[in-house]
Amino acid sequence: MVRTADQIHVYLEAGQKKTFAGALDWPGWCRSGGDEATALMSLFTYGARYARLLHAAQMEFTAPADASAFTVMERLTGNSTTDFGAPAIAPSADSAPVRAADLERFQQLLRASWRAFDLARRSAAGRELRKGPRGGGRETDDIIRHVIEADQAYLGKIGWKLRINERDHVETKLDQARQAILEGLAASAGGELPVQGPRGSIYWTPRYFVRRTAWHVLDHAWEIEDRLS
Repeated sequence: MVRTADQIHVYLEAGQKKTFAGALDWPGWCRSGGDEATALMSLFTYGARYARLLHAAQMEFTAPADASAFTVMERLTGNSTTDFGAPAIAPSADSAPVRAADLERFQQLLRASWRAFDLARRSAAGRELRKGPRGGGRETDDIIRHVIEADQAYLGKIGWKLRINERDHVETKLDQARQAILEGLAASAGGELPVQGPRGSIYWTPRYFVRRTAWHVLDHAWEIEDRLS
């Protein structure tokens, strides 16, 4: 059951330097901070931005009026990936099976995330993004390439392959990656893919695949927006 805005279940993933807070029922709404309190406050702050992209997709969601709406359901121990800046540990809720209604909702969430990314990257076309405090930060074309490469890697985490022709136009590459994500998700949710890789590694569950994929594309959509301001 998807909870209302005054009852939002979250999980926390804490590394040594960085902590992520993620909304269990809302893949993609996941932010980080130096500790639990700052991660939860960041999650709250981004609630309005998350609401806008869902409203554009005609999905019902109301951002909470206060961070007190969050109820921490699980605390996870992070790793070096967490401290590097990406969530890495799946909450136990992501082991639940995916019903037909869940799959349709996940597809909607992914499409909403892609729409937000496309709006951000097109707004940045021909414009230089503001640099970080030390002059760092990818330009928009590099961010797009990075997102496509990450999509390929994430698909491998569920046992689905995506082959990209580097000579194709970037729009073609994005379309191919997104189609593969939807196909791979459906196959994983339907139990058509193995749960274990050829060398014994455990594949991601379909729920965690959606969570990680949506987080990554929104993280970069919001990065572009912030660096344009």
